[in-house]
Amino acid sequence: MERYRPRAAAASAMMAGLLAGLLVHACCADAIGRSSFPKGFVFGTASSAFQYEGAVKEDGRGPSVWDTFSHQFGKVIDLSNADVAVDQYHRFNDDIQLMKDMGMDAYRFSISWSRIFPNGSGQINQAGVDHYNNLINALLAKGIEPYVTLFHWDLPQALEDKYNGWLDPQIIKDFATYAETCFQKFGDRVKHWVTFNEPHTLAIQGYDVGLQAPGRCSILLHLFCRAGNSATEPYIVGHNILLSHATAVDVYRKKYKQKQHGSIGVAFDVMWFVSKTNSTDDIEATQRALDFQFGWFIEPLIFGNYPSSMISRVGSRLPAISSSESALLKGSLDFVGINHYTTYYGSNDTSDVIGRLLKDSLSDSGSVTLPFRDGILNPIGDRASSIWLYIVPQGLRSLMNYIKTKYGNPPVIITENGMDDPNPPLINIKEALKDEKRIKYHNDYLTNLLASIKEDGCNVKGYFVWSLLDNWEWAAGYTSRFGLYFVDYNDKLKRYPKDSVQWFKNFLKST
Repeated sequence: MERYRPRAAAASAMMAGLLAGLLVHACCADAIGRSSFPKGFVFGTASSAFQYEGAVKEDGRGPSVWDTFSHQFGKVIDLSNADVAVDQYHRFNDDIQLMKDMGMDAYRFSISWSRIFPNGSGQINQAGVDHYNNLINALLAKGIEPYVTLFHWDLPQALEDKYNGWLDPQIIKDFATYAETCFQKFGDRVKHWVTFNEPHTLAIQGYDVGLQAPGRCSILLHLFCRAGNSATEPYIVGHNILLSHATAVDVYRKKYKQKQHGSIGVAFDVMWFVSKTNSTDDIEATQRALDFQFGWFIEPLIFGNYPSSMISRVGSRLPAISSSESALLKGSLDFVGINHYTTYYGSNDTSDVIGRLLKDSLSDSGSVTLPFRDGILNPIGDRASSIWLYIVPQGLRSLMNYIKTKYGNPPVIITENGMDDPNPPLINIKEALKDEKRIKYHNDYLTNLLASIKEDGCNVKGYFVWSLLDNWEWAAGYTSRFGLYFVDYNDKLKRYPKDSVQWFKNFLKST
């Protein structure tokens, strides 16, 4: 395998800069940059603790459900785990310098709950607190604002063992204690909090189809999972997550916000959906698809209850929101975080095929969502490496307008956006650094985001790239490369800038 040799780094960086300049001209007829966006608009990169840190057994960290899940045979496509990941636990100073060199304003990272509370509750692990203090201080020393996610899927295994984690309402109290500990320890410097990353993904992937930790489902009589109930557990988990968020926000607002002056939101995973046809059935099914993905989690926090389509179609399997819970939930968002990557077609499930096959929460919407209009030869857009990720830049603008219209134009932060390249076994590093498709992806999505702000009046405040580095991508392991920087997993995790790094340098320097 041909390697990118460090001796050639300076020359290659110069060539990368020239190439990026040419690519900007080639892909972008009307070049945009930082100055195109409103003053104070924040640009950053995003990550998560489990995908980045490694050091899973160091300094008192307790195991998480993802440690357990990733070590089970067959759960990760390349049989890898995140015991080392990209070793940011030890290399964060160098990685922060990479952000600084690019001109990024902010870094969104998550705190590992089991580094703070190895057993999920009880005794605080001071070494974990020290690590995040050091990370936060190092960011601020370089002029980079920390955006901190409290929960990015890595639940302490101790709480899963004790009471099945998110399935038990006891989790609400334990999460609130963990969140308050973070407010106490870090809130004097952290002004932007995200309570949960992608609650919908956690509920569906973890408790409906069982493809992510803790791997619970009941599809085909537990053929794929040893335990679970796909028809009920996703809704129970979603309910407990919502109440955990609102309880933590209530604690923050009553005890810390006046002094610390921070804001709190949720990072929702949101695909955009386009009706496959102009038929009323397909248009209504497309709306239901949005309700069951996005509305499920945002509407209780905006309006105080679940979408009406969910209430009517799920019935008694959907936990009821009491009047006191509604009061707690409603208005508990300072901003709306959006993790957006792709757009699919939506259509009505006329034959109820999904419902008969799966008998799970995914079928409750009665909608079919696919990236193809008429078979696989007619995709909605060009595909990235991941089988699910099709490139449809205008979907981001449509989504911003949907949020503006339906939810009263709240402040929005794009907490994740990006695309991946493959990671073949004999990857040519030099060639892998030429990521023209990623440059075009970000240019086109940012162009549509800018139009939503300038032309449509959408209230968008920031944009975070997923991700700074290639990293461990959950069930995809190391087969997928989302980074602006290439990580050489075969050579001491060395970081090399892809051409997109130079593109972002140019973009962020613009005046």
